[in-house]
Amino acid sequence: MSKRRDPPGDEPPDDDAALFRAAVGPVRELPPAPLPPASPRPRPVPRMARRDEDDARSEFHRMLDAGALETGDALQYRRDEVPPRVLRRLGRGEYSAQEELDLHHADLAQAEALLRGFLKAARESGIGCVRIIHGKGLHSDSRIPPLKNLVDRMLRQRADVLAFHSAPSAQGGSGAVLVLLGKR
Repeated sequence: MSKRRDPPGDEPPDDDAALFRAAVGPVRELPPAPLPPASPRPRPVPRMARRDEDDARSEFHRMLDAGALETGDALQYRRDEVPPRVLRRLGRGEYSAQEELDLHHADLAQAEALLRGFLKAARESGIGCVRIIHGKGLHSDSRIPPLKNLVDRMLRQRADVLAFHSAPSAQGGSGAVLVLLGKR
């Protein structure tokens, strides 16, 4: 085998970089590449607005708790068109409850759904007076019985409820409420 020989006038340069430049030949420089786009800045956090909302929410909860019923409080309410004597008679238990709903052992979401369904069914059946047992709230974490307050709030908002009053002690006392319903 014979070795390849370069022509005598073209001796290879000793430097590798020079050898590379000789092999590549003349080059032209490329224009600089544009920088990649910067990542977008995070949106500003409206801390003051969030703080104002939190303050308003806590004030709202304080107002709800301020008007909340406590364990021994009696429930009573009547619409303006219902005479006061009807509310007194309801409180004495002179109206007999035709149906009853017991909300013991129900959480607030279940109690709300049960109460809505019960009142709707009672009204569709033409029932005029019902008893709702909500309990006295003796086992709640605070002095505010959650089921009792839920029942009070829901009954006040319903158009089909004419009046309600805590039941007499023989029918459950402050742990139950008698409700007069309007006709269909």
